Amino acid sequence: MKKFGILAAGALALGLANPAAAQDWTKSKWGPKDEAGAANHITPELVKKAAGLIKLGKTYHLGIVVDSKTPAFPPRGLSVTILQPNQITTSGLGPTKTSYNDDIFMGWLGIGPQIDGLGHIGVDHVYYNGYKAKDFAKADGLTKLGIEKIPPLVGRGVLLDMAAYFGKKLLKEGTPYTREDIMGAAKKQGVELRKGDIVLFHSGWLNLLDGADGTKKDLKRYVSTEPGLGKTGAEYLVEIGVVAVGADTWGLEAVPFEKGVGVFEVHQILIPKNGIYILENMDTRALAADKAYEFMFVLGAARVRGTVQMIINPIAIR
Repeated sequence: MKKFGILAAGALALGLANPAAAQDWTKSKWGPKDEAGAANHITPELVKKAAGLIKLGKTYHLGIVVDSKTPAFPPRGLSVTILQPNQITTSGLGPTKTSYNDDIFMGWLGIGPQIDGLGHIGVDHVYYNGYKAKDFAKADGLTKLGIEKIPPLVGRGVLLDMAAYFGKKLLKEGTPYTREDIMGAAKKQGVELRKGDIVLFHSGWLNLLDGADGTKKDLKRYVSTEPGLGKTGAEYLVEIGVVAVGADTWGLEAVPFEKGVGVFEVHQILIPKNGIYILENMDTRALAADKAYEFMFVLGAARVRGTVQMIINPIAIR
C-alpha cells in the first residue's frame, strides 16, 4: 500500500505540472451531458449480430466466486452475515411455520469480479466528460457517472488468449500486451476486433487463486503484480472503439507498470479519457479451453445509485 501511495503522489505531481495536457480529453464525443461513455457504441444492430454468434447455446460464468478470503486491492474486503429475523425464539412465522434466511453484506463493491464505472478513475480529480470530483463525488454517492447510468452491456465478446499467444500457461507479471501483441494474437486466432466489442484477455493469472492447471496457489503474488494491457495496447483498443476491456487479473494493466508509463495510466486512457469500461477478475479459463474466441456477451450490472464499481457476473453465450 505504501508503494502505491508513493507512486500515486508522483502521478499527481506530473498532472499538476502540466494541467493543460490533462484537459484536452474532457469533452465527450457524445455531448456535454453524456454519462454512458463507450456504451453509446452499442446499437440494436450490433446486439442482433451478437445474438447470431450463438450456435451451441452454451453459457459461461465470467465472474469468479468471491468471499471474505478473496484477495483484493488494499484496503478492500467484504463480509457476509446470515440472520433469521424474528425467528430465533419461534418455530417459524404464522400457522405454516415459515422460516427464512436473510443476509447482510458489508464491504467494498470493487472486489472480486467487478466493473469499473466511469466515476472510478480520473486525472487530477477530473473525470469522464470533464466532470470534476468536487461537483459530483459526494460521500453518500456520486451524482454523476454512477453505476446506475450504465446501459445493458450486450454485444460481441472477443477473447484474446495471450497465454497461448506467448506460448505460456501463466504469463509473467509485468508482461504488457502491446498494440503489436494484440494484433498478433487476433490474427493467430483468426478474429477481427471491431467497434462495439467487449474484449477480454486471458493470461492464466487466475490460476494463482486456486492452484488450477498445475499452477502453485499464491494469493500474495496474485494481488500485488500481474501481466496485462499495455499503454500502446490500450491506445489501439481506443482507436477501434471497443465498449469494455476485461481480463483474468485484479487490475487489467501490467504491474509493475511499463517503463515511462504512469500509475494506472492505462485505466486513465480507457475510463476518463474515452469512457471505456474495465472488467476485472474475469474467469476466462473455460472460454480459453474451448477456444471460444467469439461469443455473445451479456451484463446488466446491479443499479445501485451513485456507486463507483459493482461486483458482477457477466455471461458469455456461444
